[in-house]
Amino acid sequence: MDPMMQKWWCWLVEQCPLTLAPNLITISGLLVNIATSLLLVYYSPDAKQEVPRWACFLCALGLFLYQSLDAIDGKQARRTGTSSPLGELFDHGCDSLSTVFVSLGVACSVRLGTHPYWMFFQCMMAVTLFYCAHWQTYVSGTLRFGFVDVTEAQFGVIAIHLLSVIFGPSFWSLKGTSVLSPVVPLLFVLVPSVLIAWKSPYDIYLQNPTIYLLTFGCVSARVTNRLVVAHMTKSEMAYSDASLLGPALLFLNQYVNCPINENYLLYIVCIYVIYDLIKYCQEVCLEICHHLNISLFTIVPKRPASSTSSAAFEKNGSSKYMTRSKAKVKSN
Repeated sequence: MDPMMQKWWCWLVEQCPLTLAPNLITISGLLVNIATSLLLVYYSPDAKQEVPRWACFLCALGLFLYQSLDAIDGKQARRTGTSSPLGELFDHGCDSLSTVFVSLGVACSVRLGTHPYWMFFQCMMAVTLFYCAHWQTYVSGTLRFGFVDVTEAQFGVIAIHLLSVIFGPSFWSLKGTSVLSPVVPLLFVLVPSVLIAWKSPYDIYLQNPTIYLLTFGCVSARVTNRLVVAHMTKSEMAYSDASLLGPALLFLNQYVNCPINENYLLYIVCIYVIYDLIKYCQEVCLEICHHLNISLFTIVPKRPASSTSSAAFEKNGSSKYMTRSKAKVKSN
């Protein structure tokens, strides 16, 4: 999205006076981002309560302003002839701090605190990916950007905040019974399947089309089974699923420039998701069989009526018949 945003950034930097220091632009954007993120933390300190929709909107706006100011500080430095190593350090240092507050803000917006371990994973994964990006820079000497990178991730977070504004923070509850709640698990399958195939440096889909489709097909089948169980049991649809760890591993491997060969990793993930699907189906079927006291693949014959009951029935039936016969003879 960077080429698309360049026109906006170039126009914005032209509005800045030449006396405005680039570092002041950077720190101003960071302060706006921190303030709007802390607003969500104020209303939901444990990320469990619903935050006001207007606060989510301000957080989305604050992140957009931070993104814009962070993009023009380098342009302002080149424009004013004040580029220096200090500016680069100041820029990346502010980015590292912003990553923390963006993670906390989005966690509050989607009430991720209801699942604290997912919240821990999300926040720590964000700072880890940021560290890995600069680790790569340290080794290679170049800060590389992928097709889907920082700008796209920031717009993704902005979109999450705006969805919280439109539908309310409860829309992101990890368990939901609303009409839209089953859409989220489907997106967790479709979006990674497209991005991983698109960004793969080894053409992972074209090299292994059947294995690739089998892998994501099994993940989709697992999520679909969860939806069917939720419908049959009239229970909530859970967004989280163990099978999603497979696509997440492929996505993470691409993000750090594929230290593990994608083709080998795809086979490992394929085996994992097939095992996870079989394990889930087995557990669900056995649980239902145990609850209903039925067998899965055999029919248990019904117990025949006891001989005592049959004799009693025959006795009662014959006595009634004899009584009616005698009454008929007497009447004649």
